[in-house]
Amino acid sequence: MYRFLLSRQWVILTLVALLLIPTMIKLGFWQLHRHEHKVALNKVISQSLTATPVPAESVTAPGQHVKHADLYRRVTAKGTFDTAHEVVVRRRTNADGEVGYHVLTPFDLDDGRVLIVNRGWIDSNGSQTAFPKIPAPAKGEITVTGRLMPDETTGDSGIKNIQGLPDRQVMLINSEQQAKSLGKQVLGGYIEQTAPAPKGDSPELIPDPEHNDIGPHMAYAIQWWLFSAGVPVGWVILVRRERRDRAEAAASATAPEAATVAA
Repeated sequence: MYRFLLSRQWVILTLVALLLIPTMIKLGFWQLHRHEHKVALNKVISQSLTATPVPAESVTAPGQHVKHADLYRRVTAKGTFDTAHEVVVRRRTNADGEVGYHVLTPFDLDDGRVLIVNRGWIDSNGSQTAFPKIPAPAKGEITVTGRLMPDETTGDSGIKNIQGLPDRQVMLINSEQQAKSLGKQVLGGYIEQTAPAPKGDSPELIPDPEHNDIGPHMAYAIQWWLFSAGVPVGWVILVRRERRDRAEAAASATAPEAATVAA
């Protein structure tokens, strides 16, 4: 009755079904873990943005990686901007999706160390080779406030660290690279400046990150698990349909023979 299941076609179909079930279950858990990560990150961002600012030197140091719990932490630093060693980060977008540069300016601290400050976004004005005209920051000793961010790497960001770029242009925001270029001790990570606001609103300050949306990952997880449950159901339906079709074909083949014998 079910000997057709031993045919090459049905053996392959059954093996594919058996492979799909665990694969879909794993994909569901992968989406679940992404959901959990997003929820946890949103919590960290929310707590960091509402926390009282602390000195940058208290949460990071030269060669130190920014801790997960300190991501987006509001920090302050007192010192002076070093515009002579300012660089721009290529292929960055603003809130409207326009492509331009992020402005990285070393901020010399009172103790001689340096904090990298992302002062915000400026338009590239169509040029990808000439160093752009950048509005100057406040002169003299000031206090800056910003969100603490981890160093960017190709592995984490997916951005290729292209070499041979025009002078004073980089692809990644990385304190270790800046330390080699400056020849100074640079605090790990960098900050996205939030205060003081620039004159003329340029560079454009980077807005607070979105931390209310949890994304569709939980829905995708449930979807994958429903798919995994549907595979065996679909297999059973196909088997029963095949058995019915074969039975009907056999009955149709024996009907003429029975009529001939009766005649």
